[in-house]
Amino acid sequence: MAQGNRKEFSSIYSADVLEFVTVATDLCAFLEQCGEEKILTFCTKALKLLPQLYLKGLSLSTIEMEEEGEMEHLVTEDDYNFIRETVASVMGSDDDYLDVFLEDMKYSDRPILKTVSEDMADIYQDLRNFIAVYGQGLDETMYASLAEVQKAFREYWGGRCLSVMRALHEIKFNLQDNEAE
Repeated sequence: MAQGNRKEFSSIYSADVLEFVTVATDLCAFLEQCGEEKILTFCTKALKLLPQLYLKGLSLSTIEMEEEGEMEHLVTEDDYNFIRETVASVMGSDDDYLDVFLEDMKYSDRPILKTVSEDMADIYQDLRNFIAVYGQGLDETMYASLAEVQKAFREYWGGRCLSVMRALHEIKFNLQDNEAE
């Protein structure tokens, strides 16, 4: 490996990246195993992981790829649907929420209905693809996957993370208030 490449790839082993990988792995593992959770427990655990994930995503030093290329995506449609359906099952009738921070809202006179399950599956898909490629341990592909997950954070799943946190917050405390009555 050339000296320039070694220095360029050193960022993939920084403390910020390793902390991001850890939280992303924890969230993916939680979503893969959440099928037996009660909704209140699910909301509580997700509300502990999602803010950490967002913070770690913000903490990453921005890296850019010289060449735009399509990274290998290992999450299949079946994997995505498993997460979406599992979360939807846990959320039940509380899966739906309204979101006003969507681009489409500018052109709509009605609120836009979203689901916790789809947003969580969207976040999962980007993170799981990143973790799978990063875990292969090849500097060049690790670097490329980090650049891709950062771009997706800025353009897509970072906003989803914030929206779903607000929805989960409302659900959690509404459930707690109803239980207290």
